[in-house]
Amino acid sequence: MRVRTARGLVALGAIVATASLALTGCSGGGSAGSGGQDGGSADAQGGAKTLTVWVDADRAKVLKDVAAKFTKESGVKIKLVQKDNSKMEQDMISQIPTGKGPDIAVGANDWTGQLVTDGVIQPVELGDKTGDYEDVAVKAFTYDGKVYALPYSIENIAILRNTKLAPKAATSWKDMMAKGKKSGAQYPFLVQVGEHSDPYTLYPLQSSFGGGVFAKKADGSYDADKLTIGDDSGVAFAKWLKKAGQEKLLSTSMTPDIAVEKFDGGKAAYWLTGPWNVAAAQQAGIDVAIDPIPSLGGKTASPFVGVQGFFISSKTKNKIAANDFLVNYLGTESVQKALYKVGNRPPALKSAFESVSSDPIMQGFETVSKTGTPMPNVPAMAAVWQYWGDTEAAIIDQKGDPAALWKKMTSNIQSAIDKQ
Repeated sequence: MRVRTARGLVALGAIVATASLALTGCSGGGSAGSGGQDGGSADAQGGAKTLTVWVDADRAKVLKDVAAKFTKESGVKIKLVQKDNSKMEQDMISQIPTGKGPDIAVGANDWTGQLVTDGVIQPVELGDKTGDYEDVAVKAFTYDGKVYALPYSIENIAILRNTKLAPKAATSWKDMMAKGKKSGAQYPFLVQVGEHSDPYTLYPLQSSFGGGVFAKKADGSYDADKLTIGDDSGVAFAKWLKKAGQEKLLSTSMTPDIAVEKFDGGKAAYWLTGPWNVAAAQQAGIDVAIDPIPSLGGKTASPFVGVQGFFISSKTKNKIAANDFLVNYLGTESVQKALYKVGNRPPALKSAFESVSSDPIMQGFETVSKTGTPMPNVPAMAAVWQYWGDTEAAIIDQKGDPAALWKKMTSNIQSAIDKQ
């Protein structure tokens, strides 16, 4: 089971061993990756005749057939290397500069800024196909005005409602709490917190007070030089956290595993979570619906929108083939629909989304994504997560004045950013 939390503060799932799945097409040639670690041959234009692609287990199954098609039509082989997603980013950073990394790798949009700063990826040329993708997906992979990945899926959290306990969607935060209590459920409203809290999941509640983490530039991108998390809206949220902890609405003992157990056991009416927990709830016999997130603070409850995509290595020896494989093969409706089926996340390609839009669960998450904001992709975000989560947890556990703790957190984050 995969539980989406703030950048590794909670990590669940088995470690997947690295395995190579070499796909041989019509032509022969070496198996060189971005740096030619295997000494592969080149084609007439000087490009490597093998592209090494790092993917996780689910994506590997989908890419196998399309990779074979690409090989048949282009003469360039695709070597799929199955990797543990939790290690992908750091392995790219450490291996691509040495020439032992991939030509292409799957990853999350919030990696973008760090990968660009470290010089390990290069822009993807979407050309006139840019408009074929959801706007939030393209923006999520845009850094300094350039797009650095081919988007394929979008994910965000929303309200998962047990329709037996709560037949109708809530019209407001107050209405949700009233309906939840009226249901008689042990938990009228459920959200995972954990020992170090979970800022990712709690963020739409915080954003409903009107604030964010960083200011935004005119083009909608994040301005890492302007930390805004410590403003008045952030302090107002911190004060609410203290109250929520006192009333036991939030608890650091509510881990992701326990949250799953409680909802799947029919003990919660409303659950703030993501699409990764839908299938298990349905398998447990819970009839679910996806609802918008009611505003707690009076402003729009705006969840982070995470986008998955495919990066191109800055060291690839065949950028033309790599870009072609992404844009003209992975960027097709059939492939994006197949990726949707294994990942259960709305496709980033508009036509692929429209073709599967009859799914009410997917429609629900997609509707909420329209109110969301891309997960920050600036390197400075790496300095935020731990202080943010630990401070939330301390406030929920009643370990100090919320305003003072929030001010100290902001100072610590700014100091950490300054040292980067």
